[in-house]
Amino acid sequence: MIKHPAIASALLALAPVVFFNTAFADDHGVKRAVDFTKIARLSGTTSSLGKTGVVVKIQSAAIAKDGTITVRATIVDSDGTALDRLGATTAGPVSMSFIAAYIPAHQSQYVSYTTTVAKATLNSNASQVQAANDSGGTFTTNAIGDYTYTFKTKAPVTFDPTVTNSIGVSAQRDLSQYGTFDEWSETSNDVFNFVPNGTAVKVTRSVVTTDACNQCHDPLIGHGGSRLKVELCIMCHTPQTINPDTLLTQDMKVLIHKIHMGSSLPSVVAGTPYRIWHRGAWSDFSTVVFPQDVRNCTTCHAAGATQADNWKTNPSVAACGSCHDDVNFATGANHVNLPQIDDSQCQGCHPSAKHTDFDASIPGAHLIAANSTALPGLVTKILKVSGNAPGSAPTVTFSVTDKSNNAVDISKITYIRVILGGPNVDYQTGPGAIRVSEDPSKTPGSGGQYVYTMTNKIPVGAVGSFTVSIEARNSVTLLPGTVIATTATDAAKPVQFYFSVDKSVMVARRQVVSVDKCGACHVDLTFIHGGNRAGTQECVICHNPSLSDGTSGQSVSFATQIHSIHRGDSLANPYVLGTTNYQDVRFPGDLRDCTTCHLAGTYLVENVGAKASVASPGGFTKTTPPISAACQGCHDDVATASHALANTTVLGESCAACHKATEEFSVDRVHQRIF
Repeated sequence: MIKHPAIASALLALAPVVFFNTAFADDHGVKRAVDFTKIARLSGTTSSLGKTGVVVKIQSAAIAKDGTITVRATIVDSDGTALDRLGATTAGPVSMSFIAAYIPAHQSQYVSYTTTVAKATLNSNASQVQAANDSGGTFTTNAIGDYTYTFKTKAPVTFDPTVTNSIGVSAQRDLSQYGTFDEWSETSNDVFNFVPNGTAVKVTRSVVTTDACNQCHDPLIGHGGSRLKVELCIMCHTPQTINPDTLLTQDMKVLIHKIHMGSSLPSVVAGTPYRIWHRGAWSDFSTVVFPQDVRNCTTCHAAGATQADNWKTNPSVAACGSCHDDVNFATGANHVNLPQIDDSQCQGCHPSAKHTDFDASIPGAHLIAANSTALPGLVTKILKVSGNAPGSAPTVTFSVTDKSNNAVDISKITYIRVILGGPNVDYQTGPGAIRVSEDPSKTPGSGGQYVYTMTNKIPVGAVGSFTVSIEARNSVTLLPGTVIATTATDAAKPVQFYFSVDKSVMVARRQVVSVDKCGACHVDLTFIHGGNRAGTQECVICHNPSLSDGTSGQSVSFATQIHSIHRGDSLANPYVLGTTNYQDVRFPGDLRDCTTCHLAGTYLVENVGAKASVASPGGFTKTTPPISAACQGCHDDVATASHALANTTVLGESCAACHKATEEFSVDRVHQRIF
């Protein structure tokens, strides 16, 4: 289904030759050609590009006494019209693959009925039995779009009819004759739970939801696009599935913990890469950097999953050892010298409830120091700015308290700065502009309120609106005097105060991205600059168009820098700041979806509020106009730079002529995900 119906209508209304073999970049940076002349021949509404898509739904399932497994499933397109599985009466055949599994009594993980024998291809390791799709079953057509599948695999005649059984399906529609779509765009998954004797389902496996994964991945994609739901993934990735080449388990909890730990795995730090040999190639996860603190267990184990609290209520050697893979549970090494032969005693030392910070409970052991409720907290407020005329030194009245509203003595905290920046249209340095940071810690105060006159002055000739901001943090020792005393950073949320310097109407700095959107992947931005600049409206004061990295010369203008960092391994050229190379960054989502970070409409070229040229991304030219610079943060090749330069004159950038919302090559269209 097309994401923007108006765009779909416009595409199909255009002369076919205009969009013949138009190239779209997929989530891996690979260009996919889409032949819109063929898409237009599909029947259906233009809001779905001719009724593309597929939605599979399992309606019922059963296991006969002899072990015969049957499932009834329906398939429709994105508008709800029934699809012919063979593609004879509707466009594109639909392939469906099924897996059957059960949860044994008194257990919580799947055991698959459907398995395969996987042979080692790199060495002489023994073959391994793995959970897999059924192969060789038969379809019966009940009606177009309504099918019954009889598995070739049978459940053992001794199967337990009183436990939860599940059927999973992946349906993939082949529309290749109409153009090339994203691998996942013509795919649908479903999982159906039932008890063979007809009683109600009481036990399910639900530790992490797909919605939790899609906070970052959007969409979750596995195995070339055929797996979009974690509820289906866990039916194959069970403890019974072992990789024959590496002899590593592919159990979901172990696999996902290790992948997300990536470069932080103790084994990887010690020099052993974490990689998987699959279908003739290595997938190396040793460079993965989780975009937040890995101790944030509830990022993935989020509300909505039936067993969302498993991370703290059900500790195990497999789950805990997947991250802490330098622990030898058999010998007790790195486990306070205590061997652990099974999971029966884990909860004795590692309960689910925290009594003190950093205790041996699972929440305590995973506590991030900055999140401790024992921290006093810092709260800053800017109450007034006077002396705000050009040529004057601003006087800033502000307060600093703790979270209980007690006064804080700023002379006794680790760090506090008053920042002056402007003008707000484009923070920068140069004539009529300023960006300075001053330390007010020696300013006397009363009741937590302070009046500080800056040493720097608003530039003579300054016009428009400027900003004063305050950053503050303190270093606090938690549980002092104990063997688990821990130093924590207690940081205030940075605040900004906007004011006019020439009696014109005050204009606040435009907001382009949202801290909340950053938080979907990062949770918060306290990992930046010591934690005291955890706000995008603060970041842009320093990361302005005139700022470059002192070592590499790369632009660190906010749009260019953030685009380049998140583009990471898909850039044409490495993005290096100081000695840090961001080429290993793997963005977990789809870079075409600008709204992942941007507020609505702020990524459209006609809405760009920046006016100042940027210290040039890539070094192709000395400076680059603002729209081109933002785009070149992702599209950093010479051809794009040349294109932008060729379409910039003494009158300015002509980007809007082709790329504004109403044009053929608008930002939304060229970034459109075809689904």
